[in-house]
Amino acid sequence: MSALGIPEGPRRPAVVTGIGVVAPTGIGVRRHWESVLAGKSGLSRITRFDPSSYPVKVAGEVPGFEAGDQVPGRLAVQTDRYTHFALAAAQAALADADADPAQLPEYEMAVVTASSSGGTEFGQHEMEQLYQRGPAWVGAYQSIAWFYAATTGQVSIRHGMRGPCGVICAEQAGGLDALGQSRRLLDTGSRLVLAGGTDASLCPYGLTAQLPTGALSTEDDPTRAYLPFDESAGGYAPGEGGAMLVVETEQGARERGAGHYGRILGYAAGFDPPAGSTRPPVLASVIRRALADAGVTADAVDVVFADAVGVPDLDRAEAGAINEVFGAGRVPVTAPKTLTGRLYAGGAALDVATALLSLSAGVIPHTAGPGRPAPGLDIDLVVDRPRHTAPRIAVVLARGHGGFTSALVVDAGDRTDHIK
Repeated sequence: MSALGIPEGPRRPAVVTGIGVVAPTGIGVRRHWESVLAGKSGLSRITRFDPSSYPVKVAGEVPGFEAGDQVPGRLAVQTDRYTHFALAAAQAALADADADPAQLPEYEMAVVTASSSGGTEFGQHEMEQLYQRGPAWVGAYQSIAWFYAATTGQVSIRHGMRGPCGVICAEQAGGLDALGQSRRLLDTGSRLVLAGGTDASLCPYGLTAQLPTGALSTEDDPTRAYLPFDESAGGYAPGEGGAMLVVETEQGARERGAGHYGRILGYAAGFDPPAGSTRPPVLASVIRRALADAGVTADAVDVVFADAVGVPDLDRAEAGAINEVFGAGRVPVTAPKTLTGRLYAGGAALDVATALLSLSAGVIPHTAGPGRPAPGLDIDLVVDRPRHTAPRIAVVLARGHGGFTSALVVDAGDRTDHIK
C-alpha cells in the first residue's frame, strides 16, 4: 500500500470513452474540433457586461449557451454558470461514451472536477442583492452555489454517482490533476469516473479578482490579445467554459463494447518555488516524472500541448523546460488555447480533450495568432496550419497561478466517429 493508500502493483489502464465540450470554440466535440482545425477564434470583446472601465476588454465567451436549454430549470436557478457548463458537458460526455449511469452500480461511479474561483457570478448577484436591497433578499442557494465543490455535487446527484467524489483547486493545472485523480479512483475500485473542469468568471467581480496577477492582456484587438511564444506577447485573454471526460478502465470499456479516444498513460504534478527562491522551476522534472509514470521515453512523444501563458518570462521558462526534456526544437509544440483564452479550471481539461481528438484524427492543430516567434526560445511551435503527422503520443502541460504545475501523457485510441 502506498503513502496515498493506493494498492501497489500494476496500474489498471485508464481510457477516455466520452468527451463533452462547452467552450468559446463551440458547444460539443464536433463544433470545437472544427473550430480548432480552422483556427476559428472564440475571442472577442466582452459582451456579458460592459468592460469599458476595465483594462481587460477581450475574452473567450461560450457562444449561444442558454442554461434553460442545457440544465433542468430547477438547477438553473440554484447554481452558477460554471456549474451549468459542467452539467451540460457531463451529460454530453456520458452520451458520447454511450454510458447510462442507471445501468451501472451507483457506488462504482465517481466524480472529480477542477475549480478555481467557484460560483463567481452567482455570488456577485447575491452580494448586489445584499448591498442594494438588504439581507432578506439574499437567496438560500448562495450558501452552496458559490462553493468550489458545487459542480461535483450537482453532477454526482444528477447522475446518481455515489462513489468517491471530490474537487481540486489548482487554477489552470486543476484539469490535469482531476484526470490524474480519476486514474487513482479506478485503481481503488471505481468503474467509471466523470472528470474535468469548467469555469465562468467573466463578470465584474470575477474579472476584478483576476487582474492582480498582472498576467492578463490589455490588448483591445482580439487577434492580438493572446500571443504566447511571440515577440509581441503581453499576457493572456481570459475565457470561460471547459470539458468533462468519461474515464474508465480499459477492461470496463471493453466489457461495455465502448470505443475510446485514447489512454491516460502518465501523470505527475509539482509546485513551483516562489519568486526569488534558489530552488529551480519544477516543470522539467514534472514532465520527466509523467513520462516515467507512462513508461515512455521523451523520443516517443509526438507533440506537446503547451501551457502557453503568453507572459514572456513564463513562456521562456516553459520553452526551456520543453527543450531540456525533449531537446531544442525536436518535438512539435502547440497551444490551441489561443482560440479560447485561458479557461482556468476548464483550460487543461479542454486541452486534454483537444489532444485526444488530435491523436484520433492524426493531425496536430496549429497555434493561431503568433507570427513572430520570440527570440531564443528554440521550440518547434506549430503555426499557420495544422500538421498531418499522425501523432500517437501527446504530453499536455498546465501551470496554475501560485505555482501549480502538472503534466499528463496520453496516447491514441480507436475513436474516429467525432470527425465523420
